[in-house]
Amino acid sequence: MNDALIAAPPGHPLLGPVEPPLLHVMTYNLKSASGRAPHSWWRRRPLVKAVLENELPSVICTQEGRFRQLLELREDLDGYDWVHLGRGGGSRSEATAILWDAARLSPLEYDHLWLSKHPNVIGSRNWGSGTIRMLTWVHLEDRVTGSRFYVVDNHFDHRSEKARRKGAGILLRTVERFLDPVIVAGDFNCGPDSATYRTLTGGGLEDTWETAAERATPNWATYNRWRPGPVEGPTRMDWILTRPSDDCGVEVHRVGVNAYTEGGLTPSDHWPVQAVLRLVPRREPQRAPHPGTPGSR
Repeated sequence: MNDALIAAPPGHPLLGPVEPPLLHVMTYNLKSASGRAPHSWWRRRPLVKAVLENELPSVICTQEGRFRQLLELREDLDGYDWVHLGRGGGSRSEATAILWDAARLSPLEYDHLWLSKHPNVIGSRNWGSGTIRMLTWVHLEDRVTGSRFYVVDNHFDHRSEKARRKGAGILLRTVERFLDPVIVAGDFNCGPDSATYRTLTGGGLEDTWETAAERATPNWATYNRWRPGPVEGPTRMDWILTRPSDDCGVEVHRVGVNAYTEGGLTPSDHWPVQAVLRLVPRREPQRAPHPGTPGSR
């Protein structure tokens, strides 16, 4: 694999828009709009807009975004649909909102789960979690290729390793019901050397960073602590993972960590991670007349 030595300069994409059958997936912890100067949302919003306009991902998995902040993000983008629910219920608090290119992708079903002993209870938390944590999933159909796939967006706890491991178990139990390929993304608040990472990769998920044919950047730490210069390190805590289905494989073409800055200011305290994928049918899929329950055909 090749490692580039520089970040994408302003105005130039790191991976950029793709054409079918390729899919461009991004996971991006936006940092809550409650931040103070010089990292206030009104200062950072144009930078986040620039990143997204440069890249135009097919799917964007966000973390920490609040409702008004996410509405402004949608205003800055043209042609994206979304699914959102605050972790406190309704529009309250942060979310694991997923956005997608509405001209290309159509939603079939979705759900939200809380990373607790009672995943269907809004606002629930356990295992020493520092705050309420959740995941959001959506089942999408590609209008161009006809492929169907799931996207699962996660935000694991920053304090409790037990909560992260238990959250990984909930995630794996959720996706084991899905019969189409799965793309899992998010801020997992731990590195590839963690028990959480081993749980997920041991449960059938593959890290696109490891399976990609090409890396567009070095293995930069994704939690940047507001430092404008990317560094290599153990805190690559934002991941994109995949799992094929029986009748559809997943090829990973390129991955990268987008260290875009402008005027010495970072758009967020996390760099977004991006991957260009291709779903490769192994045989002609048999479709059910209606989406039905998760994984139905």
